[in-house]
Amino acid sequence: MSAPFAPWQQRAYDQTVAALDAGRLGHGLLICGPAGLGKRALALQLAHHVLVQGEAAARTRSAQLIAAGTHPDLQLVSFIPNRTGDKLRTEIIIEQIREVSQKLALTPQYGVAQVVIIDPADAINRAACNALLKTLEEPAPGRYLWLVTAEPARLPATIRSRCQRLELKLPPRQESLDWLQSEGFAPAAAQEALDAARGHPGLAAQWLRGDGLALRRQVAADLEQLGAGRLGAVELATRWTGDEHADARLRHAADLVLAQVSGGLTEPARLHKLATWFDAANRTRDLLRTTVRADLAVAELLLAWREGDRPVRKGETR
Repeated sequence: MSAPFAPWQQRAYDQTVAALDAGRLGHGLLICGPAGLGKRALALQLAHHVLVQGEAAARTRSAQLIAAGTHPDLQLVSFIPNRTGDKLRTEIIIEQIREVSQKLALTPQYGVAQVVIIDPADAINRAACNALLKTLEEPAPGRYLWLVTAEPARLPATIRSRCQRLELKLPPRQESLDWLQSEGFAPAAAQEALDAARGHPGLAAQWLRGDGLALRRQVAADLEQLGAGRLGAVELATRWTGDEHADARLRHAADLVLAQVSGGLTEPARLHKLATWFDAANRTRDLLRTTVRADLAVAELLLAWREGDRPVRKGETR
C-alpha cells in the first residue's frame, strides 16, 4: 500500500477517479503543479485504480506487480543512462517515446488497460515531443498517457492542448500547517518552515526532515558576510559548489532576496538591484545543469551580490 495522501493529493485523486469512472478522462492527462506536492505518487495511485481490476486474485497480482515496478501494462518513463553509462541523461529522448508508442499499440497483457507515466515531461526534447504528439493524436481505447511536470510551460503548446489538465496547487496555509503537524512536526517548526518555503508544505516537510532550514540560515549568514566584505566571493563560491547542495543554496539565496523585494522596506534603487540579482540567481541555477563550471558561474553571481550589496566606504566610489 502507498503512503496516505495529503489532503490536496486526495482531492485531485477523487476528482480524477470520478472522471475516469464516468468515462470523461481522455487519452492524455497533464498532471502539473509545483515540485514536491506529490504528483508522481498521485499518478501511480491513479494507475493502480485503472489497472487493479477483476477477481480478487487478479487484483492482488496486479497490485503486487505495481508495487514492485514490474507490471507489464504500466510504463514509467524518465531519465536513462547516457551512451557511456556513467551518468543519467538530462533529457527524455526520441527512442524512449518511440518505445512508448510501440507499447501502446500492443494489446494489454492483462487485458484491462495500459498506462504510461512520463516524469518529468518537461525534459522531453524537441524530436521526442514531435514523436509524442503523433501518439497523442492517435488515441486508442484503454490507453492512458500521463505527463507529470512542475513546469508545463516548457512543453510545446501542441502537446498541452491535447491533454486534459490536472493541476495541484499550494493548499491553504492552515491545511498545510495541520498536515505538517500530522506528520509529527512541532507547531513552531512547522510555521517557520512553511513561511520559509513560501507556503509550500512539501518543501517545508523536506527541509524539516533534513537540514534544509539550517542550510537556509547559513546561506543568509554567508550573504550578509559577503555583502559586508568579510567573505570573498571566490572562496564562498568554492564552498557553495563543493557538495550536492549547490542548487539548494542558490534557491535559498533567491528566496531570501525575493522576501526582501516583496517586503518593499528599502529604497527603489536597491529593490531594482535585488530583483535583478534574483533573476541572475535563477539563471545560475539553470547553468548548474549544463557543462559550465559551477564554481565560476556562482563566483560571478556572488561578485555581483558583493558589488551591489556592500556599503560604500569613505573615499570609495562605485
